[in-house]
Amino acid sequence: QVQLVESGGGLVQPGGSLRLSCAASGFTFSTFIMSWYRQAPGKERELVADISGVSGSTNYADSVKGRFTISRDSAKRTVYLQMNSLKPEDTAVYYCNAKWLSRMYWGQGTQVTVSS
Repeated sequence: QVQLVESGGGLVQPGGSLRLSCAASGFTFSTFIMSWYRQAPGKERELVADISGVSGSTNYADSVKGRFTISRDSAKRTVYLQMNSLKPEDTAVYYCNAKWLSRMYWGQGTQVTVSS
């Protein structure tokens, strides 16, 4: 059974940091592209960052470049999103995503709120 379980969300002040984790099971983790998406209230879900399985190459949304870092640990079957210099506009539900060819899986999401 495929599972993507996110953790690490919460309430943080502007300028603060959080690290999200996504533990994966039930599929060949090293093959899949792993991504983080987010969805703010009233807005569409958007890609935040992704990391390939083979080369480890990364891609970021312009709005988070230089502030967020995506990484993966194949031994732990976990993908991370280190978020620094957080802004109120980063407030959203963050979702972990795994995709390869026609297969795609989603986690349940974790809330990140940036507020003073």
